[in-house]
Amino acid sequence: MEMNREKLCASKADVSSDSAYHCSTCHDDEEWSNTSRGRAKSRSLSASPALGSTKEFRRTRSLHGPCPVTTFGPKACMLQNPKTIMHIQDPASQRLTWNKPPKSVLVIKKIRDASLLQPFKELCVYLTEENNMIVYVEKKVLEDPAIANDDNFGPVKKKFCTFREDYDDISNQIDFIICLGGDGTLLYASSLFQGSVPPVMAFHLGSLGFLTPFNFENFQSQVTQVIEGNAALVLRSRLKVKVVKEHREKMTVQNGIEENGVVSANIEKEVGKQIMQYQVLNEVVVDRGPSSYLSNVDVFLDGHLITTVQGDGVIVSTPTGSTAYAAAAGASMIHPNVPAIMITPICPHSLSFRPIVVPAGVELKIMLSPDARNTAWVSFDGRKRQEICHGDSISITTSCYPLPSICFRDPVSDWFESLAECLHWNVRKKQNNFAVEE
Repeated sequence: MEMNREKLCASKADVSSDSAYHCSTCHDDEEWSNTSRGRAKSRSLSASPALGSTKEFRRTRSLHGPCPVTTFGPKACMLQNPKTIMHIQDPASQRLTWNKPPKSVLVIKKIRDASLLQPFKELCVYLTEENNMIVYVEKKVLEDPAIANDDNFGPVKKKFCTFREDYDDISNQIDFIICLGGDGTLLYASSLFQGSVPPVMAFHLGSLGFLTPFNFENFQSQVTQVIEGNAALVLRSRLKVKVVKEHREKMTVQNGIEENGVVSANIEKEVGKQIMQYQVLNEVVVDRGPSSYLSNVDVFLDGHLITTVQGDGVIVSTPTGSTAYAAAAGASMIHPNVPAIMITPICPHSLSFRPIVVPAGVELKIMLSPDARNTAWVSFDGRKRQEICHGDSISITTSCYPLPSICFRDPVSDWFESLAECLHWNVRKKQNNFAVEE
C-alpha cells in the first residue's frame, strides 16, 4: 500500500485555541486537539522593536511521521489506534522543512564558561546582522561581565529578546533552537518546553557527548542550511512524568514559585493531593537519597506489579538517556529511533534483576513499598530533585512531544559516530592516565 509521506514541519501559524489538527496520512478521521502549552505566567519579556507581533504566533503540532504499512496479506489489517504516540518510520525520511521561513531563534549558552563567549558573540552577530533573525537569550547569560562590558557587542545586545526561566513563557515564540556547550545545554533546552519543542541544533563546545553533533568551525554554512530547510532530524522521545504527592502541609506562593522551588503553574491541587508534571529527555532517577538503608520501591507496568527494586535505586530512561546514567549502571545503549523505555536498577541487592526494555506505549508507576524503612528521592534529568514518601506515586509514559534534534549527516550515522568517538575518547583518556602514572 503506497502512502504519501507527511513532511515534518516546524512553523509559526496563527491557531485558535479550539482548533483541531488532522493527520490525513495516519488517521483520516482522527482529530488532534490543540492543548495549551508552556507555563501560564505573566510575561516580562524585554522585546526589541523587531519583535512585532510574535505574541500572535503559534506553532502547529506537526511532529507525527507517516504510518507504517498496516495491511498484512490480502485481507488482514491492523485496527486503527487513536492512542498512538509515535510512528516508526525510515530514519532517512526524517527531514526538516518549514511552512514559513523561520524568523526567531533561541540561543542557549553554557553559563560561566569563558571559552564560549567568542563563539556566542560570533553566532549572535551572524544571526542578527546577516540573517535578520530575532534572537532570544536568557537574561542571566547577558549578565556575564565579559558580555555586559563589551562595548563592541552593545549594538547587537540591544536587539535581543530576553527571558527568565520559570517566569516567561516563550514556547510559542521560538522557531528553532541553537545550543552552545555540551549535552547539558540540550537537556536544559528540553526543560524549557513542556509541550511541542522547536527543532534543536546543538554545537559541540563542551565535554564530549552524544547529543551535540555539530562543530563550530563552519557554523555559518551549517546554520544557513538549517534556515533553508536542508537538514535531517532525529525525533528523540521524551518521558511524560506525573508525580502525585499526599498534601502534608500548607505551602505559600511568592512570585509564582513555591517554597520548595517547584513552579506553581505546573501544580494542580486536589483534595489532599499535589500533582506535578514534567517532560524528561534523559531519565527519571529514583534513589535512596541520604539514607544509609537500601531503597525499596515497587515498579508497576500497566497496573501490574513486575518487581520490587531493592538497592541504591532505579533509572527509567529514554533511548537518548541510555547512553547517560543508565549506561554507567550497566544498561544497553539504544538508538534514539527505537521506541522504548528502559528500566535499570542501580546496584541491585538481587543478582537476578537486570535492565528491562519495554515498549514506548506502556505506563510505569513507581511507589515506595509498604515495608520500606526510609523515603526515596526522585530527580528529572538531574533537576527538580524532591522527596517521595509513603502514599506518593510516580507515573511515567512516553510523551507525545518528542525533541526534534537536527543531525549533521543522518540519524544513524551521527549516533554510531558519536558512540565510536566517545568510546575511543575514554580509551585514550585511560591510556594517558596510565602513561602519567608510569
